[in-house]
Amino acid sequence: MNIDADIVLKAYQLGLFPMADGKNSDTIHWIDPEWRGILPFDAFHIPRSLRKVMRRGVYTIKCNTDFRSVLCACAETTARREDTWINRKIADIFTDLHEQGYAHSVETWRGDDLVGGLYGLAIGGVFFGESMFSRSDDASKVALVDLMMRLRKSGLVLLDTQFLNEHLRRFGAVEVPRGTYKMMLENALAVPAQFYCGDFSVGAVESFLQSNTHTS
Repeated sequence: MNIDADIVLKAYQLGLFPMADGKNSDTIHWIDPEWRGILPFDAFHIPRSLRKVMRRGVYTIKCNTDFRSVLCACAETTARREDTWINRKIADIFTDLHEQGYAHSVETWRGDDLVGGLYGLAIGGVFFGESMFSRSDDASKVALVDLMMRLRKSGLVLLDTQFLNEHLRRFGAVEVPRGTYKMMLENALAVPAQFYCGDFSVGAVESFLQSNTHTS
């Protein structure tokens, strides 16, 4: 399939996203799920154990300092994941979208080591979450909390997770029917927003953690 960054941008605005048959496959499909995963901002909650990790300062969070490494880590096969849907073509397109200012990475660092993170696409008031990885306990979860802070500060209003799994469900993610999602998408795309890539103060992080003090 001959696709480029412009086609991918248009597809996302229609509610579609690309997936390859496998990391080494040249075949790419456009996915339009009957049920779409989203993480509502007002339902977002941080597990108590994760709040403790963040307060200990085990990790440093950065944004957009090593996008390609995050993307490649998300595409890696592991003992638990024998194949991935991110092939070379998709990786190159998202690198192009990053250079254009649309695709962003949230990175979890321990010293000089990149140990976790996520990446996705920001258009209007929507962040389309693509994938995440973790090489250390809670590293991807910390990145997800940081992402939510950035979305709220940026004025974005919709976090699309594509699918739903137990990892995301713990944070408050839900599924909505395709029609409902596309109405939400249309409204959110019209919101003028600029993804925030700066740093957060210790006080800002603590304030966010306190605002999400659920019992889970």
